[in-house]
Amino acid sequence: MRLKTAYFFAILFNALALVPAGAHLFELPNKIGLPQEQYFIVQGIYRGWALFGFIVVGALLANLVLAAMFRRRRTPFLWALVALLAIAGTQIIFWTWTFPANQATMNWTQAPGNWRELRTQWEYSHAASAALNLTALAAAILSALTAERWTTERRTRA
Repeated sequence: MRLKTAYFFAILFNALALVPAGAHLFELPNKIGLPQEQYFIVQGIYRGWALFGFIVVGALLANLVLAAMFRRRRTPFLWALVALLAIAGTQIIFWTWTFPANQATMNWTQAPGNWRELRTQWEYSHAASAALNLTALAAAILSALTAERWTTERRTRA
């Protein structure tokens, strides 16, 4: 039962983390070329999205627990580790590229001279994070599937 609970939370948090990242990815083609005034207006829709940080923390913890539970079962462990590293990678991207762009623009309320470069940095950092979030979700699911196979094979041998 503990294992199913761990998988439930890992998959749930990975899926929830993909929601905002996926939204950013799919809006990119329509936003990247907007003029400054329109772009800054559209950016206002993201106020309050910082609360998704709780979901990222949940995904990190759930994937860590999953990896720890499978530390002696190679394939499920490796997939759980991939999920953990992918979510950790989203944080590296956020703190390296997304957050500095938010800071430089006062959360997109002020336009510095290099706002276009910051827009590109912000948009593509979110696209990269979306890819990593999808990787984390897929890896957690693959960990569950390989763990199920491992458990089934072990029962049939007994």
